This record gives sequence, structure tokens and C-alpha cells, in this order.
Amino acid sequence: MIDALLLEYSLDTKEGILLMCLAEALMRIPDTATADALIRDKLSVADWKSHLKNSDSLFVNASTWGLMLTGKVVTLDAKQDGTPTNVINRLVNKMSEPVIRQAMHQAMKIMGHQFVLGRNIDEAMKNGKPKREQGFTYSFDMLGEAALTSTDANKYYNDYLTAIKAVGQDKSPSDSPSSDPTVSIKLSALHPRYEVANEARVLDEMYRSVLALLIHAREHNVGITIDAEEADRLELSLKLFEKLYRSDEVKGWGRFGLVVQAYSKRALPVLTWLAALAKQQGDVIPLRLVKGAYWDSELKLSQQAGYSGYPVFTRKEGTDTSYLACARLLLSEHFSNLIYPQFATHNAHTVSAIVVMATHSGYEFQRLHGMGDALYNHVMAMHQTLVRIYAPVGSHKDLLPYLVRRLLEN
Repeated sequence: MIDALLLEYSLDTKEGILLMCLAEALMRIPDTATADALIRDKLSVADWKSHLKNSDSLFVNASTWGLMLTGKVVTLDAKQDGTPTNVINRLVNKMSEPVIRQAMHQAMKIMGHQFVLGRNIDEAMKNGKPKREQGFTYSFDMLGEAALTSTDANKYYNDYLTAIKAVGQDKSPSDSPSSDPTVSIKLSALHPRYEVANEARVLDEMYRSVLALLIHAREHNVGITIDAEEADRLELSLKLFEKLYRSDEVKGWGRFGLVVQAYSKRALPVLTWLAALAKQQGDVIPLRLVKGAYWDSELKLSQQAGYSGYPVFTRKEGTDTSYLACARLLLSEHFSNLIYPQFATHNAHTVSAIVVMATHSGYEFQRLHGMGDALYNHVMAMHQTLVRIYAPVGSHKDLLPYLVRRLLEN
């Protein structure tokens, strides 16, 4: 149902953008009066009629009817005279906005169930058991955006620590350590000043907090992956990764990895640098290759700063080609025993290309929870390749920034 709704109201339609903005805004508005005023302002300007009966889904068509009717209802004449018509109109007006408000919150909860595995790590692990029994494994991601204060950073640190301990205690016996569940961490969530201007603080304060997480993770033998973020933090993240990777506490472990984005023009040099680092130390680096989820903001930031070029490829085919080039390099004999490649994609052509290129079984595929089920059920059945599900964990109020990135990426 959600797929059909997102398809009809995609972000290239005025109504799709309006619904997403409204849903996001409603989560941040504390009082009902302001929320109702926002609904009145937003819903009345959209052309809902154009979406009617466009979808094969009864759910979508019913939603469109509701939005069309409420769009009309919230624009009814609200004169304050005492005529029966206007009294009824005002009554409907008052009734409709709370209904829309509740419907929006309910819709976000439904989307939350689709894209988030659980509200906390215990619930997520319980919900993930059926997939694990089918042969899938997980990388758990505690939802949350960049920390703005030390309090935020401490909260996210504790969330990650809880996740590491829970995953470590619940691991099922497996033939290969590579099929154990792992935890993904976001560096910007662990420090309020994760930026190039504060490099010294990052390589000191953040180093100590991430190292503490890695020590706990190694004790529980739970693999840790550092998620990728905006391009202006790439060198800083690599410096931090190198310092952590070379530390005595992490040496010899081989379960500390990171994410590389193929839409970055520096993706291939980064892979070469990481392979050299692994060769020097002798520990395998697990590496998740993704296409990238910050494309729109990378372009906008570059335009605002007046750069002569962009740090990312500006066309989809450029990113797709880069991804295949990176995959070919990762699967080459030069990288064997240095990098453990993890290919995150929902593109059937990309999956097929990797299966053809791979001459050994030392790799895995990754997909997002709530997406790519049919594709990867087929991959598991046909190729017996390990598939890891990247599973966000958190309450529905943390969902919107993550969900908007996913929708823009698609």
C-alpha cells in the first residue's frame, strides 16, 4: 500500500512535496491550533483531483478522495455571521482539521512500520527474527540526525552502546562471523562539532568516544560500520578512521569498516587508499559500497558556495558507471584479503553485473529494510549469496529526515 501511495504522490509532484512537507512539519508543531492553521493553508492549494483514479490501489484512491474532500472543506467560507450555512461550514471546518491531523500522524506511523524495523533495538531484533531464519542478516542503524549539543551526542552514544550490547547477547551461532548482525554508526550523531574547522577536537574528543564504542563492540564481537555523510567531511572521516583502525584496541580485529559512496568523484582513490591501509596493517576492512544519499544537498551546497565543480556525479548514469567500476576494483585479485566488499543496491542490473564479475564468494549484498524484498528473495534463491538488511531503529518522529533521503534517492 505504501509503495503505491509513494508512487502516486512522488516528490516530482506538487502534491507529493506538499504531503511530505506537511507530515514533517506536523511532527515539529507542539500545539494543535498552529497545526490546524498549517493544514488549512497547505491542503487548500493542491490539485488533488488530478490524482483521482490514477492508481490501481484502492487505498491510494480512497486517500485521494479524502484529501480532495478535506481540501475543499478547509477552504469553505468561514464568515463569522450566524446564517445556518456558515455555521455548518465552520463546524465542518473545525471537525476536518483535527481529523486530517490525526490521519497524517497515523500515515507517518504506517510509513514508520514500513521503513523502520522497530522502535528500539529489542523490538527490532524480535521483528527481524523471521528474516534471520530465512538466511538474511542485519546491520542495525539507530535513527537520528547530527547532534546539535553534547546532550544529543550523549543520547546517541548511549543508543549505540545499548544496540551493541543487545546484538552481542542475541547472536545466534553461525558458521561464518561475516553473517553475524552488525551495527552502523553515524559520526555526526556523536559530536556536535563534527566539521573540518574543528579537526583537532574531532581527532581527540570524537576519537575517544568512538574508540570506547569499538572496545565494547570487540568485547561482544559485534562488527561496526561508519556511515558516510556529506563530501566536505570525507577527508576528516578518513583521518579519524585511520587513527581508530591503527589503535591497539582495534588492531587484529577485522570487523571495523566504513561506507564509500560511488556518486563521489573520489570513490576510486578512496578504495585504493583503504586497500593500502589494510595491506600495511594486515587486517581486512569490511566496506559497504553505496551509491549515495545526499545528492540534492551536495549540489545545493556547491551552488551556494560558488564552486566551479561538484564533488559528486550530476547524472544517474555517471553514478551507476562509477559504482560498477568500484565493484570491479573491489572484486579484483588485488583487493582479495584486504577488503571485504558489501554491495548495497536495489538496482537489478547492478546486482546482475556483480554476480557475473565475482569469481569468489567473499562478498555480500545489502538492502534497505522495507525495500527490495522481491529482488533479494530471488538473489538468495538463485545465488546463495549472503544478504544483509540495513535496518533503521527508532521512533516514528525520527523517521522523516531518513525517509526524505530515501525518497529523494529513489
